[in-house]
Amino acid sequence: MRHRVSELLAGARLLLRGFGTWARDPGLMLLGAIPALIVGLAMLALVVLLAFQVGGWAEALTPFADGWDEQWSGALRLALALGILVGAVVLCVLTFAAVTLAVGEPFYERISRSVERRLGGIPDEVELGFWPGLGKGLRDAVVLIGMAIGTGAVVFLVGLVPLVGTVLGLVAGAVLGGSALVRELTGIAGDARGLSLAERRALLRSRRWRSLGFGMVAYLLLLVPGLAVVATPVAVVGATLLVRDLRGEPTTAVQSAP
Repeated sequence: MRHRVSELLAGARLLLRGFGTWARDPGLMLLGAIPALIVGLAMLALVVLLAFQVGGWAEALTPFADGWDEQWSGALRLALALGILVGAVVLCVLTFAAVTLAVGEPFYERISRSVERRLGGIPDEVELGFWPGLGKGLRDAVVLIGMAIGTGAVVFLVGLVPLVGTVLGLVAGAVLGGSALVRELTGIAGDARGLSLAERRALLRSRRWRSLGFGMVAYLLLLVPGLAVVATPVAVVGATLLVRDLRGEPTTAVQSAP
């Protein structure tokens, strides 16, 4: 148990180290915040719209409860509404990451490569051409968005559990969402090393708890609309550090001798 906790904390620290890049290179990080701001505003608008509609949807989905006692029908519809909302929030966080990384790929690749150079570069770096890189990115995006939809569906179902469903849904969202998010965020560093999505997933499984600690903290940061804008380039930096850490590559800059 102690080992798992220390691994979770180690993954969280790798992510939080990314905030230091804002002080080191604020201009570059600001470029990474722009796509996150644009996509984040669109996602926030969708969640707000859903929040106003979800009560009516829950009522429309449960016509069989019209004849129930008002207390029980209200409890059922509240649980259903909260389940839909929590599942939608999880889906929005994961699709936010996927869409933001796709829209801002040149910026995030530049941020990741800057980190790689500072830490000594990438052994056997792979340069994908435009079309192979585009094809690989689209295939990975389809798989990852499919995972996001599946995660959102599971969280929705968990959220229907009476009394504790909302809390369980939030916990499931952090665990499952974090696991999916870490796969998305490590794409740039993985591609630079020629790793397929399957190979990247295997790498993350090699230190499952460390990867989960990273992903859960990233998920929680991206859950907060304003913070998500600042945290997205931070998560890209942290994901680069995580890939280097899992592959046994240096994660701190080597000081040159005077």
